[in-house]
Amino acid sequence: MKYCYHPGYHFALPTQAGSAAPISKLPLLRERLLAEGILKGADVLVPEPIDLKTLELVHTHEYLQKLESNSLTVAEQRRLGIPWSEALWLRSRLASGGTLLAARVALQRGLAANLAGGSHHAFPDHGEGFCVLNDVAVAITALRAEGAIERAAVIDLDVHQGNGTAAIFENVDSVYTFSIHGERNYPTAKMRSNLDVALADGADDATYLRALEQHLPGVLATAEADIVFYVAGVDVAAGDKYGRLALSDEGIRLRECMVIRAARCRNTPLVIVLGGGYAPTRERTAELHAHVFREAVAFERSPDKGTAQHPE
Repeated sequence: MKYCYHPGYHFALPTQAGSAAPISKLPLLRERLLAEGILKGADVLVPEPIDLKTLELVHTHEYLQKLESNSLTVAEQRRLGIPWSEALWLRSRLASGGTLLAARVALQRGLAANLAGGSHHAFPDHGEGFCVLNDVAVAITALRAEGAIERAAVIDLDVHQGNGTAAIFENVDSVYTFSIHGERNYPTAKMRSNLDVALADGADDATYLRALEQHLPGVLATAEADIVFYVAGVDVAAGDKYGRLALSDEGIRLRECMVIRAARCRNTPLVIVLGGGYAPTRERTAELHAHVFREAVAFERSPDKGTAQHPE
């Protein structure tokens, strides 16, 4: 499976921000997947920083100029949750470039991933919740603008609703947004996706997978998408610092398998992006993220593998 990665995806954050937004999980994830033979070095695609013209398809000129010139106010940086730096600005453009590149490859090959991305809290005119640029929204809008696709779907299974993505596409009929998230979790003010499924704190494997099984087929049928973007956040796991849900490793593995099979068995190209994950250690977070890549590669190698059913 082809995947996008750049060393610039990871850089040193200040201690407080680094503990909240553990981007050091990314090189750990890549090392784990390479060691297991799930991904191969020959399959890596190295993205370029996305250009401002493409970003302006979604983000306002004023906001991008603030990012370009280090002009975010203290309040704007507080809302973002990460202090501005040249490395953050570069990293955000690289991650967005990675998602767009992965999408182009998925359209050719059926499946591709970005070992970053899923920055679904970024709005056109501001960032929040550790999200600077909305990479998925930028990729969809760029592909539509150049005529590569007409319709897209976003399956967002991060524990936090993708409020930025929902707001960006609320009045765009050709983009279908679907979110399963924690009802009482961040953000307090939810935006409106095409379909929002809010779960109570403590929801377990059976509850979560039943909801996914109930809604996913209808979402894909209604969306009639030319490409699907899957935000595979693992902050749904039991013990996550910000999650409040209680999925096991097996529950997450089954979730990944269900999404991959549902999209690919319809022959719809699928792009996997990471989303959030705040387990007690970076190593644990990397292990949780690894499940989606294991299931994706298993599907590619044998479509008969990995039939997902929710536990009774």
